[in-house]
Amino acid sequence: MKTFSIFLFVTFLSLVLLNCGKKNDPGILTPDPEPVNPVFRVTPNQLDFQGASSQNVIFYSTHSWTASSNQEWCTCTPSSGSDGSTQVQIFVMTNITGNTRDAEITFTVEGEKTVLKVSQESSAQANYVPQGYSLVWNDEFNDPRLSDGKVALPNTSKWYYETGAHGWGNNEIQNYVPGFLGKDTCAQVYNGTLKIIAKKVGNQVLSIRLNTIESWTYGYFEARMKLPTGKGTWPAFWMLAKDMKNWPDDGEIDIMEEVGYDPNNIVCTIHCKAYNHSLGTQRGATRRVPTAQTDFHVYAVEWTEDYIYGFVDGVRYFTFANDKTGNKNTWPFNVPFYLKLNLAWGGNWGGAQGVDESKLPATYEIDYVRVYQKK
Repeated sequence: MKTFSIFLFVTFLSLVLLNCGKKNDPGILTPDPEPVNPVFRVTPNQLDFQGASSQNVIFYSTHSWTASSNQEWCTCTPSSGSDGSTQVQIFVMTNITGNTRDAEITFTVEGEKTVLKVSQESSAQANYVPQGYSLVWNDEFNDPRLSDGKVALPNTSKWYYETGAHGWGNNEIQNYVPGFLGKDTCAQVYNGTLKIIAKKVGNQVLSIRLNTIESWTYGYFEARMKLPTGKGTWPAFWMLAKDMKNWPDDGEIDIMEEVGYDPNNIVCTIHCKAYNHSLGTQRGATRRVPTAQTDFHVYAVEWTEDYIYGFVDGVRYFTFANDKTGNKNTWPFNVPFYLKLNLAWGGNWGGAQGVDESKLPATYEIDYVRVYQKK
């Protein structure tokens, strides 16, 4: 009887040890666990835009994911990720269609999908273009980032650089560079705008002076811009004759100028042999724009064979009429002119009250430049 009891105990112990081995022995095949459905969501699930800009959403997922847009004008970064919460930037380009447009960003996880809806109003709703004009040239600065993630430079099929540090006739301090110097980039195109950046590098201030390759005789010329801050800045949007041989004889049209020590006071001016600042006879006008350095505004001129008008946000504040004498000294404005964008530092006007280098880097931001002419 005693021997039989010992036999039962040993048998029981063996069964227990055998069962424990089945649970822990990696060599024992066990059924796969039931698949877990992915959990994911985008917050918020709808975005509304005005103009070219970006907004962020949070995408949460328990698995790896991808995202894609059904419209080229709407993109997302990053477009893929792993589990967890990810901040995704949604960027839309300028909408000049005249209508509100829609896009969808589709997030896909393990074959399942959720959609972020994007709506964008047209920037063309604030249309200041005079009747009878049609768009003939434009740069919306909607270039995407490069494949290596770096920002783009201005399109050299539309623009070229003027370079140098020789004062430019105004004792300016900056050194204009061809987009960048070494690792310091002063012309950057991303998120739908061109950024012209004046920055201190070593013992010099670097900046940008851009010119359009094309030129035009007469038209309506406009740009939507936000101006830099800081004493010493001197942003400009202006025009010179394509065949410029002598200044001021061949003419200059200053669509927009402002200096940092006199912020938000916008100036529109013309220069020619009879009327120029060297003689103190220049013809111009000033308009105060209280948010010129914090918000975007549209600066423009309408130039015809009879007059040159200057505008801010569609409001005309400058008029210069052709005296019809046929005298180039008073009206050299009957030949092709090209457009210019630059950010000067210091100089006879920009530095008239000194400069404040603590305000560097300073950024001059341009949303678009457009040229219209009559058919």
